[in-house]
Parts: sequence; C-alpha cells; structure tokens
Amino acid sequence: MKILCLSSLLITGLAVSGCAGVTANDPAVVAEALHDRRAPAVIASDKTIEADIIDELQGDNELQIQAHVNINAYNGAVLVSGEAATDALKNKIIDVVRTTRHVKLVHNNLNIAYPSDMSSRANDAQINDNIKAALAQIRTIPNFESAMVKVVTENAVVYLMGRVHRSEGAVVINVVRHQPEVKQIITVFEYLD
Repeated sequence: MKILCLSSLLITGLAVSGCAGVTANDPAVVAEALHDRRAPAVIASDKTIEADIIDELQGDNELQIQAHVNINAYNGAVLVSGEAATDALKNKIIDVVRTTRHVKLVHNNLNIAYPSDMSSRANDAQINDNIKAALAQIRTIPNFESAMVKVVTENAVVYLMGRVHRSEGAVVINVVRHQPEVKQIITVFEYLD
C-alpha cells in the first residue's frame, strides 16, 4: 500500500521513489506478473503512476501536515483514499491524480477529515494482513491467486481492486465480509465477464 502522510510521507516516498521509470523487464515486475492478470508493462505503468503522484504530492508542505492519502493504481485506475482537512486540499490532491500521465480513471474516496492517527493506521494494517491471509486460503476457485486482488484498508473500510471474474469477486467479498473489524467493503474491481 502506498501512503502519503505526515511522517509516513517521507518513508513511503523513499520506498517508491525508485519506481519511477519502472520497466516491464524489472525482476520485481516479472515476479509480480506471475500471479497477476495484468501484463508486466501494465504493472510497471501502475507502479510509475503511484510513484509520480506521490512525488508530486510530497512537494506540498501543507499536504504533509493536513492530509493522509493512500494512492493505489491498478490497470490505470487510481484509488485515492484517506483524509484531507479541507475541501481545497482534497481538490488539490485529486487534481494532481487526474493530471498524472497514464491515469485512466480516478476512484475518489478521500474524506474531509483530519488525518487518522497511528493507532487507526496500525489497526488498518492488521485488518489488511488478516484479509490477505484469508484470501490466500481460498481453494474453491480454479486458478485463483490471492495476489490477483489488491487490498487497501482505510479507517476499517476495505477497498478491493483487481481484474476478476464475477464469481471470483463474489467469493472474495464473502471472505472479506467475515473478517473482524471490517466496517464496509468497497469494490473497484474490473470484471472480466
């Protein structure tokens, strides 16, 4: 999960800044493509989109103090979640996302609120880990890999991204809804059928 916020802004920026210019031949991209329905070039493009957005947002000191933003790209669609203290900041963030090269669609789930605290984010990370572990246990769908589904959790709201068949999506949603502490599930799946 890519996160932009206060102190975690700098940490995440360091983690993804090397992604700019990612190519389909990078070993990490090739490895990820083994368990993903996206082509290696698309995975590389998504990583570059995320890095470009985060790099752009990091240059704004006001956002570092008054926003907590998750940026996740999947097949050119960007999910923006988190909090911004004002409408003006929210609009600024969404404008950056919309004008980033190769972004096809923006899922704007940014709330007007003060940035969440560290305990809330730790809880989200735990929920995320639990969901990923549960998805890895799915054995009822032929050729299903849990890595085909990108899971993002923000304030106990779970966002599900990926290229899935409707039957796969239904099973994934059912597994997620049985996880403790999940308040809501929002699917941003790209259905293949």
